[in-house]
Amino acid sequence: MPDRFCCLPAAVRGTLVLLFALQVIFAAIGCSKDDEQHVHEPGTHGGIIVSVGQDHYHAEALFSEGKLRLYMLDQDQAKVIDIEQQELQAFLRPFGDAQSYPITLIPEPQEGDGPDRTSLFVGTLPSGMKAGQLLVNVPMIRINGERYRFSFATAEPVMPAKVTSDAERQLYLTPGGRYTDADIAANGSVTASEKFADFVSSHDMHPEPGARICPITNTVANPDCGWIIGGQEYLFCCPPCVDEFLKRAKEEPESVLDAAAYVK
Repeated sequence: MPDRFCCLPAAVRGTLVLLFALQVIFAAIGCSKDDEQHVHEPGTHGGIIVSVGQDHYHAEALFSEGKLRLYMLDQDQAKVIDIEQQELQAFLRPFGDAQSYPITLIPEPQEGDGPDRTSLFVGTLPSGMKAGQLLVNVPMIRINGERYRFSFATAEPVMPAKVTSDAERQLYLTPGGRYTDADIAANGSVTASEKFADFVSSHDMHPEPGARICPITNTVANPDCGWIIGGQEYLFCCPPCVDEFLKRAKEEPESVLDAAAYVK
């Protein structure tokens, strides 16, 4: 309480102390609410707003006409910024695909950008690739002398439907393709529903480099959701993905990579 209030009557001082305390409490509550409600608005061009450097900057990612466009934005997403001209490398991985596809994003300065600076980068998507469900990683971008990396997904991964009843027993308890009798025994001669009866799924769409990933969704793999196929343990995000991958291993064995390949 400020010293200038010391000469006031005790009742008045008490009231002011109470009001001062309430002001401090409400200010603290207000700050916490602002933090919780920090939500990215849709991009001006209809693209995806992406955080760069823990919200130091942003980019709007727009997929159209077979191209990826990155519009550079400030911490305030309503402000366009121009940054150093540079070529950016981006790596695109479709959900369910173990392979990443590199593209180069070329600076395309817009009106109002400064000399040797740009607010837009454009790259051509690989032939036949659609933007429906992609994981995109930009390992390095230079902004005002600082280097950042960022990644984003174009949509939530679509989880496969669970195989049930007799179809599930047929899938898990009969060999085929890369799936052998030895694998069935190694997995305990049970189905995924039986083995993972108490399993709680959790999907992390942002695996760190070097992390094991689910072969179906490319999300972070759970070490408690593994299945032996071809003598190797594959890790998944949830039991329905085990179903989907095992069907692939039996029906299209040539499409299944070694377990070590499914890493971010």
